[in-house]
Amino acid sequence: MLSHEQNERLVRTNKGTEMGELLRRYWIPALLAEELSGPDCDPVRVQLLGEKLIAFRDSDGRIGLLDEFCSHRTASLFFGRNEECGLRCAYHGWKYDVDGNCVDMPSEPPESRFKEKIKQKAYPTVERGGVIWAYMGEAGRMPEPPALEWATLPPGQVFVSKRIQETNFMQAMEGGIDSSHVSFAHRFDISDDPMHAGTPGLAYLKADTRPRFEVIESDGGLLIGARRNVDDDQYYWRITQWIMPWYTIIPPFGTHNPLGAHAWVPIDDETCWAWSINYHPTRDLTEAELASMRRGEGIHAKYIPGTYRTQANAGNDYLIDRDAQRAKKTFSGVEGIAAQDFSLQESMGPIVDRTKERLGTSDAGIIMARRRLLAAAEDAAEGKPVPGDQADHHRVRSTSVLLPKSEPFQDGASDALMVRPGEPFVSI
Repeated sequence: MLSHEQNERLVRTNKGTEMGELLRRYWIPALLAEELSGPDCDPVRVQLLGEKLIAFRDSDGRIGLLDEFCSHRTASLFFGRNEECGLRCAYHGWKYDVDGNCVDMPSEPPESRFKEKIKQKAYPTVERGGVIWAYMGEAGRMPEPPALEWATLPPGQVFVSKRIQETNFMQAMEGGIDSSHVSFAHRFDISDDPMHAGTPGLAYLKADTRPRFEVIESDGGLLIGARRNVDDDQYYWRITQWIMPWYTIIPPFGTHNPLGAHAWVPIDDETCWAWSINYHPTRDLTEAELASMRRGEGIHAKYIPGTYRTQANAGNDYLIDRDAQRAKKTFSGVEGIAAQDFSLQESMGPIVDRTKERLGTSDAGIIMARRRLLAAAEDAAEGKPVPGDQADHHRVRSTSVLLPKSEPFQDGASDALMVRPGEPFVSI
């Protein structure tokens, strides 16, 4: 159980807050690359960590991420003209390049040098893995570009989606590192999911609904091991990588399925972007797999057309089907793995009051993640290094394995937990 003060430190992410300053030390998934369709495309609104921004590709294809509001009279640049290597405000014509330089000021006399004194806030970006990433922290502390395995693979091997979740990022992320809920929230219909069906791991997971957790710190975050009994000699281990500050890699089921991963990025204190990624390190995703992902199946979600909001939402009680719940087609009556998760996370309210919690042994990963974030925020405030900002911290995998009961999971699975480019992942 956290104190009110600790909870506030965790969930507040605007500029100037302790957690907000920590999160700005990392590259942030800002938007899908496809949202900026090509040179001189329409500007796109982006909100991250409470800041309202505008993204655009200029005539040369370079990406700009600027403060949404023009430095002149604060009109929104969403209405601006994206033309001739810059974004021009529709109000008085001030024009900015991708670095925030004011390159034209037609409302001023020709001899004026006023534009040289104007600098629109602009954040650096990189594009990789089908995602445009932003760095919103101090220039002198910019880390290496993101090196998560899925962000470095060829496009045919990766599928990325995102959706808006109506909660603070912390309770969404805590759901991602909670392995015990899988035995309940997804219990009945997970057998029909193509990513899980017919795998030995699924049988082990259903047979033992009381996993024992062991959690250790890694260089970049945490290794969260959930062990289940198999027989007198072996445990079934599902080992989750949590990478600071908001990434998880899902322990796989079988070796024929793609891997899965998530990121949870604050829009503001009460909403977040929930990113979902499927990828395979050694082959292209099949057309059947891609079709399933595009339909919003598995870890992805079905959208309201033209938006990143989900069809199942609080306004329609997540399309709950009580008959399906009674018939044990789904455990909660909500259809779909993603919707089963976010319906319960959103049911807690936009910011959960953690002073009311009563945590058990299965919550060990959540407890340690909170401690690690709070400690890292203190280090960031003192100018110290923070975990999870180095490329080596990203080059990891999750795994599911059988190990002898006498063997520590971090030792027995050590090879399986590292990315080896071009080599298959380990799973059962």
